[in-house]
Amino acid sequence: MPPRTAQEEYPTWVGFVFIFNLIVGTGALALPSAFSHAGWMLGSMAIVVLAFMSYVTVTFVIETMACANAVQNWNRLQFIKRDRVIKYDEDSNVETIVEPPVESGSDGDSDEREQLLTDASTEQTPLNTVFGRKTYYSLSNKIELGEMANLFFGRTGRFLFYFCLAVYLYGDLSIYSAAVAKSLRDVACAHNHRQNATDDDDGTERCWQNGILSRLDVYRLCLVGFVAILGPFTFFNVQKTKYLQLLTVLFRWLAFTVMISIAIHRLLAPTTVPIVPKRADINGIPYLIGTCIYSFMCHHSLPSLLTPITNKGRLKSLISLDYVLIVGFYLALALTGIFAFADIKDLYTLNFVPSADQANGLLKAVEYFLALFPVFTLSASFPIIAITLRNNLQTLFLGETQLDAYDESQQRACYLFLRRAFFPLLAIIPPLVVCYFTENVSNLVGFTGCYAGTGIQYIIPMALVLSARRECEKKIGRGIVNEYRSPFSGFLWSLVVPGWTIACLVIVTIDLAI
Repeated sequence: MPPRTAQEEYPTWVGFVFIFNLIVGTGALALPSAFSHAGWMLGSMAIVVLAFMSYVTVTFVIETMACANAVQNWNRLQFIKRDRVIKYDEDSNVETIVEPPVESGSDGDSDEREQLLTDASTEQTPLNTVFGRKTYYSLSNKIELGEMANLFFGRTGRFLFYFCLAVYLYGDLSIYSAAVAKSLRDVACAHNHRQNATDDDDGTERCWQNGILSRLDVYRLCLVGFVAILGPFTFFNVQKTKYLQLLTVLFRWLAFTVMISIAIHRLLAPTTVPIVPKRADINGIPYLIGTCIYSFMCHHSLPSLLTPITNKGRLKSLISLDYVLIVGFYLALALTGIFAFADIKDLYTLNFVPSADQANGLLKAVEYFLALFPVFTLSASFPIIAITLRNNLQTLFLGETQLDAYDESQQRACYLFLRRAFFPLLAIIPPLVVCYFTENVSNLVGFTGCYAGTGIQYIIPMALVLSARRECEKKIGRGIVNEYRSPFSGFLWSLVVPGWTIACLVIVTIDLAI
């Protein structure tokens, strides 16, 4: 793998901001509703526990990333040793190449051999500078979660990994679609929206006083329009979205800051009637679990964010501080919300839908911005998630070997149909169908967070790190210490994480069955 250029790296504080922004996303907008169901005391306790469990498995992912780098480095070193005579100097603890490189073109692997020897191609070059005994474990090469699954899992494990990731991405697209359509509907029907409407409203009320369309009709029209506009991007590849993502980050922070500020203003206003939310309600735990798991999801994107950080010596402190600040931010958002509003919508931004009697022009503009905030940010992410899902579906159903075979004969009708039409449609049609029949963002977040979320956040990191440890111990041995090893590597944690996962699944499943 060629080395990264300096332009692709960034300092530690940038990595801190990126990880923070990755975690604080759509799930945060569902947290106030989850707190209102479970109670502020129970919700506060649960979010701390779920944040800690998420942090534990994040350290598992980081350890697995280092193990994957170590295995790759070990394999490369074995490749070099097969074609070179290696001399080991016990006094200096240095291995050196003592034979000249094999001439290019001597066999079919010559190009790959010469690429691997780029960093150690001259005589008497210390191999320890590239594949040293202390540098096996690193985070220098970006190895995605799917690549780690291919490296450490068997055929069944790889299938289950891609299946779980596909289910999670389907849930993501469904949440995005429902949130955008619901936000557009409520803005369009804001002047006719009943002030005491709840999330259980069946949508049969007319959207406009003299109109023929109901609120449900307008929701479905907005849903179809949203998917029709952004769905076609799934048939292509979206690149160079850096500035678009930075813009969405700016919108996100502005919106969250304004929402917290408005809630605090309502709490401090002398004319506001005090709201006393419930302290604890055990019936709200299942929804709270799914929402919190979804709100701390970042594991599938960690390799892309952590690898470019220049100084990885403070990586553990960086992740720990991020989680502490995120928990504080979530508590501020949720607690101010449930104490400021008597009725919390399943999507928190819907509590700021402009009212017809709002005379203040600036405040009305702010309310419109908050109500349309999910439209701005989720629309930017929808094509990227859809393309990711499309690629995972291809790998799930065709496999990497078959994909390569299709690439060699691109004129085949089967290739054109599967790659250009079938899988893109398979990625966007199911979320459209699901959201057409339900607009309840709470249920979508809870289901996605609990079932697919526990797989991505708990089960897969645990299985990966156990498999990676066995593989590294077999190839590299126990003498070389992995400096990125998780602090939760004891035998007890191999029981705690699966036990916690089973408990979450059982609680939510019983609630759905009842």
